[in-house]
Amino acid sequence: MPRGNETASKIFYKGSSDDFIVFVEDLDILQKWKNDRSVPLTEVLNGWKIFLTHSHGAQGVLDTASQSSLQNEFGTTNEDQCIIKILEAGEFQASTAREREGGKNDSNGSR
Repeated sequence: MPRGNETASKIFYKGSSDDFIVFVEDLDILQKWKNDRSVPLTEVLNGWKIFLTHSHGAQGVLDTASQSSLQNEFGTTNEDQCIIKILEAGEFQASTAREREGGKNDSNGSR
């Protein structure tokens, strides 16, 4: 069975020193949250983590954002406030991961 072909929805935020990414469920729930802040962030986000790409754009290698990088960019280390700023000012991007086909049982090789 193919693996890895799910759509990844993310918000890309181009910062002054680094680029930040948070993953969201989908565009519809994000728009709903932007119009109605009573929608919990837990429904909007797909994982409660802020990533940075070391200024390599939206397709760069993702590392977890450090407290110092959050402080430098957003003026706070409060992840909730940083996530809200990213969601408000970032750019929505969706991409489908390439389908991967792996070995099913490599121990059953032919002799």
